[in-house]
Amino acid sequence: MIGANGAGKSTLMRAIAGLHAPVAGSIRLEGRDITHLAAHRRVAAGIVLVPEGRRLFGSLTLEDNLRIGATRSRPGSWNLARVFELFPWMAERRSRTTAFLSGGEQQAVAIGRALMSNPRILLLDELSLGLSPAIVRRLYDLLPDLLAGGMTILLVEQDVTQALRVSDRAHCLLEGRITLSGRPSELVPAQVEAAYFGLAKSAAAGGG
Repeated sequence: MIGANGAGKSTLMRAIAGLHAPVAGSIRLEGRDITHLAAHRRVAAGIVLVPEGRRLFGSLTLEDNLRIGATRSRPGSWNLARVFELFPWMAERRSRTTAFLSGGEQQAVAIGRALMSNPRILLLDELSLGLSPAIVRRLYDLLPDLLAGGMTILLVEQDVTQALRVSDRAHCLLEGRITLSGRPSELVPAQVEAAYFGLAKSAAAGGG
């Protein structure tokens, strides 16, 4: 999901995670209506959100933050050892409080915490927010391996280039509505720009 600030991307993610109640429509997981399912039950069903801003418990250790993710864990292969395998630096800093970690390290902990619940669907909200380009590239390089393991990832991102590089399908959101959908390889930059900024809509309004 790509789109400018205020497009409704985070609201969509929070609605899927059960933190916002939709005013219309429904949310379905493999045909099951989960529109009114509580957020913690959605985690148990396999829908897990890595929220914008990471939302770690800054006074707790790195390891404690990870273990919180296993509170509603589904059966699966993700555990503390596997997260440390994915992020080797975490093992030696497991006792450090997350308030003293860098932004990129905190984002990695937030992802690790989500993986500890063994999600079927991983919701990543603004993965690159406030991070250096080098850190963003490293985090994005993890996504193909997660997808190869059978996980579904719904990624919300303002960094269009990064998002399109790793996505199977792209949807552009503007004022709460989808303005463009397709496979990244089929979308041309002019289409994406028009959908992202609402240029087609503006042109139509001006031409009337």
